[in-house]
Amino acid sequence: MEPQWTEKDFLSCSGSTKLAREMAAAAPFADLDHAIQFARDIWFNKVDVKGWLEAFAVHPEIGATSKPISQWSKEEQSAAMATSGGSAMQELFEWNGRYKEKFGFVFLICASGRGSPEILAELKRRFVNRPIVELETAAEEEMKIIELRLKKLFDSKLRTSSSQTARVSAGKHEVQKDRIGVIGGHLLAVAKVLSEKPTVTAGHTSRTRPPITTHVLDVARGSPASGLEVLLEMWKGAQSSPSIAERDSRSWVLHGSSITNSDGRTSPLMAITDDIEPGFYRISFNTGIYNPSGFFPYVSIVFEIRESQKSEHFHVPLLLSPFSFSTYRGS
Repeated sequence: MEPQWTEKDFLSCSGSTKLAREMAAAAPFADLDHAIQFARDIWFNKVDVKGWLEAFAVHPEIGATSKPISQWSKEEQSAAMATSGGSAMQELFEWNGRYKEKFGFVFLICASGRGSPEILAELKRRFVNRPIVELETAAEEEMKIIELRLKKLFDSKLRTSSSQTARVSAGKHEVQKDRIGVIGGHLLAVAKVLSEKPTVTAGHTSRTRPPITTHVLDVARGSPASGLEVLLEMWKGAQSSPSIAERDSRSWVLHGSSITNSDGRTSPLMAITDDIEPGFYRISFNTGIYNPSGFFPYVSIVFEIRESQKSEHFHVPLLLSPFSFSTYRGS
C-alpha cells in the first residue's frame, strides 16, 4: 500500500508550518532524494526568516531536561549525552544561555554522532559570528536535521506500508502475488510523481535552484534589503582570467539580472543545470540606488569556479551597511 503523507508527518521533521504544508501538498515523492531536493528548495527559497525562527524554537537545548524532548531529538543527542560529564554538561548549559541571549534563538547544530566536547567547541567558535551570519549558519544546520529526519520518516512509512501490505496479502492467501503488487505499486507511484511534477528546466537535472544564488541583508537595519538591482556576469575574454584593469571590459558577458524581493532574494540569475561552466563570475549590486547617501555607488564581487567545483552550489550573499559591506561563500 502506498504511504499516506500529512502535514503532521513533516512537522516531525521541522517546526516550520510552511515547509510542512508545502511538503504535504507535494507528496508523494519518488524517493528520499526527491523529497530532500524539494525540502531544500522550500527551506532556502520559500520559508522566510520568521519561518526559520519558528523551526528553531521547537528544538531543545543540547542536554535539556526542562521540557519534553522528542524521541528523534533524544537519538540525535545520544552521543553528546554519552560523552558529557557533570562539569562538561554544566559548561555546555552555560554557553547555551550566552548564545541564546546574544542571538535570540537556541544554539542549533546537527548533533547526531557528535560528542559534547565537539559541540561545545563549535558553539564557542560560532559565538563570535555576527547575528545575520549566525542566522544563516543555523538555517543550514536545520536543513541537515531535516534531511536526517526525512530519512527516518521514510523508513518508518515504508515499514508501516510493508506491514499493511503483508496483512492484506495474508488475508487473501496470495503472498507472492501481493509482493509483485507492492513492487508494481511503487513503480506506479514513481511514474505518477514524474508525470505530475514537471522538472524545473528542460533536460535532466538534480538541482532545484541555479548553481549561483545570492541574497542581500541590510545589517544597519537588521532586515533583508529589497528593491536592489543585482547582475550576474561571466568572463569571456581572450585572457584566461580578468585583471583589475579590465573591470569595464566588454568581455564580461551578462548571465542574468534581477531585483531583490522582500526577503532580500533574487529570482534566478542563470539557468538551472547540473554542472556550471567553470570560470570567473562577477556579481554586482546597485547599492547606490538602494542607499543614495551611502559610501558605495555599487559593489562587485568576482570569484572563480574551478573544474572540480562545477557540480557544487555557490551562494554569494552581500551583508551591507551604508559604510561597509562583507560577503562569504555560503551553501
